[in-house]
Amino acid sequence: MVPRVQPAPREREPLGAGSGDDEPTELADLLRRSARGDQQSFAQLYDSTSARVFGVVLRVVRDRAQAAEVTQDCYLQVWQQSARFDAARGSVLAWMLTLAHRRAVDRVRSAQAAGARDAHYAVREPTQERDVGEAVVDTLDAERVRRALATLTTIQREAIELAYLGGYTHTEVAGLLDIPLGTAKTRLRDGLIRLRDQFEGETR
Repeated sequence: MVPRVQPAPREREPLGAGSGDDEPTELADLLRRSARGDQQSFAQLYDSTSARVFGVVLRVVRDRAQAAEVTQDCYLQVWQQSARFDAARGSVLAWMLTLAHRRAVDRVRSAQAAGARDAHYAVREPTQERDVGEAVVDTLDAERVRRALATLTTIQREAIELAYLGGYTHTEVAGLLDIPLGTAKTRLRDGLIRLRDQFEGETR
């Protein structure tokens, strides 16, 4: 069972920050007892170190709500991995702060990656052909559009319908039709030219 820790770190001086020589040893003892499932010792470990851990995380993520979440994730990892701590490789506090820093960096990188994906999918390909296609669909009645589409070849029509009626990008059209991007753009361009000629012929 994982012990519950407070959602916000308490503002108090952590063990290891003062002048007492026994403080680092006490942290190590708390961690050892935590590894044996002692939830009270883990709560004491949290109270003694959470302000420092939270501070490290906050400096990286720069948002208190996210910092609180990352801090909780960090203590869950400490609880799960407490038995693996090797005192020969450093102090308990240094180990915990290293874990906290890594998790904070991971959170920032994850947020940046998500933002980049959103920006990528939000960007449409602003080509002249797409502007013409959108104008055609927006300004002409459905019957005229159907008649015009009927003049296209099958491969031109399916590309046009996906791009300008289905709302897919050129890249997505190529993927859906399993053709190279250049081929998809050619079909769209040729189809739009044919549609334009058809509409201009109707207005003469």
